[in-house]
Amino acid sequence: MAYGTMDRVEKSGKMGPLIQGPQLNAQLEGWLSQVQSTKRPARAIIAPHAGYTYCGSCAAHAYKQVDANITRKIFILGPSHHVPLSRCALSSVDIYRTPLYDLRIDQKIYGELWKTGMFERMSLQTDEDEHSIEMHLPYTAKAMESHKDEFTIVPVLVGALSESKEQEFGKLFSKYLADPSNLFVVSSDFCHWGQRFRYSYYDESQGEIYRSIEHLDKMGMSIIEQLDPVSFSNYLKKYHNTICGRHPIGVLLNAINELQKNGMNMSFSFLNYAQSSQCRNWQDSSVSYAAGALMVH
Repeated sequence: MAYGTMDRVEKSGKMGPLIQGPQLNAQLEGWLSQVQSTKRPARAIIAPHAGYTYCGSCAAHAYKQVDANITRKIFILGPSHHVPLSRCALSSVDIYRTPLYDLRIDQKIYGELWKTGMFERMSLQTDEDEHSIEMHLPYTAKAMESHKDEFTIVPVLVGALSESKEQEFGKLFSKYLADPSNLFVVSSDFCHWGQRFRYSYYDESQGEIYRSIEHLDKMGMSIIEQLDPVSFSNYLKKYHNTICGRHPIGVLLNAINELQKNGMNMSFSFLNYAQSSQCRNWQDSSVSYAAGALMVH
């Protein structure tokens, strides 16, 4: 069978200059070696999808919580940046290539998801253009390298879902989240601040602009830690914080909610927060990053 394959990351320059496997491997190893695995095994993580020079060290805090010994399927939920999408979409290829090694898409799970009628198919162009899933592939490969032939991935592109759709998709994914051999990777950056992002919320009582941004982000992060999808929606409506992965996060929170109704005990903790730069005046801009992990008790 001829595989539909896609060269992710290597060819794209999204990590800055073209980067080779050994160099990338060394970078990932460096970041991972500097952090602790305090929340292992994670059932889900939230991690950023910017260039690794900006957020590689932040993302390591989430990936360090992944237990390769038990994880066999990795669902990667990323927001759509380039195409208007009101539902969720699945890839049309079988393999994603990374500079480390190839990642196989789980066609059995894809079959189950197709059957629901809730998904669209990503065009190859959309798949190649979208970085929100792509930036998680090398880290996934690295975190799982000790079991590299024993796991599959389930990439899902998440559209601009309504609250009721987030609930529907949360319900659908909850049965997969209940399985200890599955891991959910939720791809999101946090506040995009500045004129180029058309967002300039500033609470002067917090001091410098970057402090106000941090306060705003941490407000959202603590609501996520409360695992309450309605509070998170209300927070977004009130502050309009430019959290690009708000819909994947909404789907995760709704999936967790579903399992909690059935008596499952879970907790989410953020482990790291960073900003690409510190904004001090209106000409500045920055993107925030946060890494966290969900544990089932």
